[in-house]
Amino acid sequence: MVRYDFDKIVERRGTGALKTDALGERYGDPDLIPLWVADMDFETPPFIMEALRKRLEHPVLGYTVEPADYWPAVQEWILTHHGWKTEREWFRYIPGIVKGIGLVINAFLKPDDKVIIQPPVYHPFRLVPEGNHREVVYNPLIENPDGSYSMDFDNLEAVCDDRCRLLILANPHNPAGIMWDRDTLCRLASFCHSHGIIVISDEIHSDMALWGLKHIPFATVSPEAAACSITFAAPSKTFNIAGVVSSYSVVPDPALRETFYSYLKANEFDNAPIFAPIATVAAFREGEEWRRQMLSYVEGNIEALIAFCAEKIPSIRPLRPQASFLVWLDCRGLGLSHDALVELFVKKAGLALNDGAMFGTAGVGFMRLNVGCPRATLLQALERLYKALEG
Repeated sequence: MVRYDFDKIVERRGTGALKTDALGERYGDPDLIPLWVADMDFETPPFIMEALRKRLEHPVLGYTVEPADYWPAVQEWILTHHGWKTEREWFRYIPGIVKGIGLVINAFLKPDDKVIIQPPVYHPFRLVPEGNHREVVYNPLIENPDGSYSMDFDNLEAVCDDRCRLLILANPHNPAGIMWDRDTLCRLASFCHSHGIIVISDEIHSDMALWGLKHIPFATVSPEAAACSITFAAPSKTFNIAGVVSSYSVVPDPALRETFYSYLKANEFDNAPIFAPIATVAAFREGEEWRRQMLSYVEGNIEALIAFCAEKIPSIRPLRPQASFLVWLDCRGLGLSHDALVELFVKKAGLALNDGAMFGTAGVGFMRLNVGCPRATLLQALERLYKALEG
């Protein structure tokens, strides 16, 4: 069995990487330790790189057709990992999940229709509807005593009106790493179906379930869920290929599928660029062992983070994620304002994280930390934070 090296330090500065080369512009300091944007600092798996190199051996990069194994590879992966038996016609390529949200809004929603989101949540869920001039309706999650979150169905009933046509679900949740349970998803599906609301289920982190947990695709929990859902997913987070836009859509309902996919086709949004199917097939056909080792390493990083905070920075409480490499840090115990908290991490500790306020007002006092990096980098960052607080 091949052993992959996740301790290897890969220098990304000067390669055009958003994570490093935008630090000066975004944070005012190009030398921060970057623990923010959601890609990992591990090498992209060698079998994906080899598949791309093989294609590059041919001297013509012209128009292409989808490889015959493209959708079978995706279908078999989903069946094997999530128990979801899909049909070929349910799938289409989309040019990114955030872009896909905008495409759904423009394919289905009238100008006065509304979009429901559940903060604290991934900020494009708010920015994309607003940028497309749709009103955003807030259904905040309930924070439980242990720091986890639950959906607030009473509030959902109260804020929903007949102009609410779309709800955007993070499944698993970003930034809190929640794996939504079947009962919650069933209840959400029942509500949305009965109110004529389409659900976009963003499942890009679905292949990164931790601690032996199992992801539940929203569309599988009930006939109502299948009838009102548009699922988005991709191998990009799991296999660290965000620069190869490899997203896809899964739509079981024929009426939703006809509207959305005819819109994609008319505008040629469903034409995958040359490298996306190649990388996807390589990931899903050859990537299981790499995925297992990567998740084990990420779990070790999360444990190291939790242990460090418990011992040296007990005022910061990491919420143990159930999925992904993103950790939601509750920093309210420090007693700092939002601006002071950001100054602590950026100016004093020399770290670039996503501040919680970007995920909604419920995120004030939190920071989102990306542990998808060599452990030495993580520990160096934590020591910097500790010394900044001690100083």
